[in-house]
Amino acid sequence: MHIPFKKHANYDPLGDCGKGKCPLCARQIALLNVKSQLTKENFSTDAVSPFVGRFGYPNVNVGIMAPPQEEDDSWLYDAPKYWAVNNFEIPKIVDFRSSLLNSRYAINIRSANKMLELSQDVAMSSAPVDVEINLKEKPKFRLNVDSAMAPYGPNAQLKSAKLESNPKIHTKVYKVFSDNDMKANDAMLYLYKNRFDENFLSRILSVGTLGLKKNRKLVPTRWSITASDDIIGKSLTHEIKNYPETGYNAFFGGYLGNYYLILMFPEIWGYELFETYIPSNCSLSLNLKSTTDYENFYGRKNYAENTAGGYYSVRLAILEKLKEMKRQASVLALRFITDEYTMPLGVFVTREAARKAVNNKPIEFSSKKLMLTYAKHFIRKKFNADVEYFFNKSILLRSMKEQSKLAQFV
Repeated sequence: MHIPFKKHANYDPLGDCGKGKCPLCARQIALLNVKSQLTKENFSTDAVSPFVGRFGYPNVNVGIMAPPQEEDDSWLYDAPKYWAVNNFEIPKIVDFRSSLLNSRYAINIRSANKMLELSQDVAMSSAPVDVEINLKEKPKFRLNVDSAMAPYGPNAQLKSAKLESNPKIHTKVYKVFSDNDMKANDAMLYLYKNRFDENFLSRILSVGTLGLKKNRKLVPTRWSITASDDIIGKSLTHEIKNYPETGYNAFFGGYLGNYYLILMFPEIWGYELFETYIPSNCSLSLNLKSTTDYENFYGRKNYAENTAGGYYSVRLAILEKLKEMKRQASVLALRFITDEYTMPLGVFVTREAARKAVNNKPIEFSSKKLMLTYAKHFIRKKFNADVEYFFNKSILLRSMKEQSKLAQFV
């Protein structure tokens, strides 16, 4: 669908589409701003993060993500947890991300050169780094979107780059970088326990700064995001299995049009995720289509192909809450994607939406039957949708019935 763009002086694009929620207008304005700012191939800017592509693997493109000029608050361009805590809406996030220029160069995942060293400094720095960028060409103006990663703006081939200030690398980050005998998993968990968030961890993992020296290599950003969630999640899973079981608790909340109903049952650890799209005109008679993945007490052996990165990001949010509660549970998570979610913004949305859900006050129940009945009525009232199909299809609910019968028999 083509939406005409008005250019007269008094036109407010964000106001024209209703309360500033139109991502198409935000994207158009952001790209126009970038185009007006970037008038030459050589410039100084604040590099906020690296980006490692996956196409052509093991020969990939590594990008230095930066706005086309220095900004006072350039750290905001790559701060997903801050966006969520402060309830940034889609147009504001699109405005930040579409202004990021991806200045990229080609390299093998096991190679090393001065450009990669600069990318590693950018990744490990706790604040944006002043960099001089020299491009081979003018950028191609577009917004790159992906279901796993936050969007970014124009691409351009990098001719050369050099630091204009020293990166601010935390001593704990430098410790794991310089320790060639520490495994990558151990390094990530060490930093996570020292309050470095998963966005930072995926950055430094992607540019090959962690792990045994002989094993260090570049990891495409798309993969490093899920790897970070998975590594932390598995560690938390081992921890919460030692806790007593929780009660019957139902949590609900969301972010950017992604809503989660999370049901916790007093059983040993298990986790199942359903994802479904809810149209604005949804009716009870509509057969909802869904994707789903599941793990039992012993975890998964294979990648969650159906729900992909969202599976691991939501699991992480749930496990963080269980650790806080000092409890374990079997958890059924239902994701409802609405028309409010007008553009894919990456896995961070699912992680932060699930965190918002479990951080809300739960409703407690005395039985499984009461909680499932509540869930059916609640979703019917909230989305005019019937979730009976999910409950009938749920491996987790079925396994709990079988466990109960076995316990009674014994």
